[in-house]
Amino acid sequence: MLTYPQINPIAFHIGPLPVHWYGMMYLVGFFGGWGLAMWRASRPNSGWTKDQVSDLIFYVALGVIAGGRIGYILLYDFSDFMAQPLVIFKLWQGGMSFHGGLIGVLIALGLYARKIHKPFFTLGDFIAPLVPIGLGAGRIGNFINGELVGRVTNVPWAMVFPNGGPFPRHPSQLYEFLLEGVVLFTVLWLYSAKPRPRMAVSGLFVLLYGIFRVTAEFFRQPDVQIGFVAFGWLTKGQLLSIPMIIIGAGMMWWAYRKNSPCPPPLKKGG
Repeated sequence: MLTYPQINPIAFHIGPLPVHWYGMMYLVGFFGGWGLAMWRASRPNSGWTKDQVSDLIFYVALGVIAGGRIGYILLYDFSDFMAQPLVIFKLWQGGMSFHGGLIGVLIALGLYARKIHKPFFTLGDFIAPLVPIGLGAGRIGNFINGELVGRVTNVPWAMVFPNGGPFPRHPSQLYEFLLEGVVLFTVLWLYSAKPRPRMAVSGLFVLLYGIFRVTAEFFRQPDVQIGFVAFGWLTKGQLLSIPMIIIGAGMMWWAYRKNSPCPPPLKKGG
């Protein structure tokens, strides 16, 4: 069994204001995605200007934060919100929903696509390989907060979490960091390095995230206020992610069937 590292969730203070690691991880995700997006925009024939990229990241950031928080409240913690409405603003305590954030990002992309007169999936394919940076950073934030703990287990790398009771558990946050962060980023980045039909990169993101999330949820303790939602073993996260697998596969099939115009490759001279 491994020892859970006791990390103060407050990274440092700016005067009387505490700066939490959870919030810092979101900054890592946004700035990491912004840096790579700017690099992609600087490549020959990218079809993007740096101003467009900066605005796009701003729209996406708003979609992630607003959609992620509202989605969490509606899907996972509505009763607490009804009792304490101001809890919706306590982002430093954790509590962000990927699926809510995804809806927020889709709305943001739609608005920005309309503003700059680009096809929706041109934006989606551009931003999809960058999203795992934020997802992975967010899971590290969950680990530091000691939240979203795994199920009880006796594997050698199990940990006893401060908020998880006396029994050793899977470090499921790290599993999700590897799957939704490292692996998803690597696959999407390599896949998008060559010309692909429009919507294919977005479809692969949706497909793989669904697969990875459903897999990781088998090691993650269901939210205590919800528990299992179907068949005695299906979690809310799995229930929301299974349709993503079907939709993502359908998007890729449709993209290649239509043989849509390919976005510019990432490699120089493409």
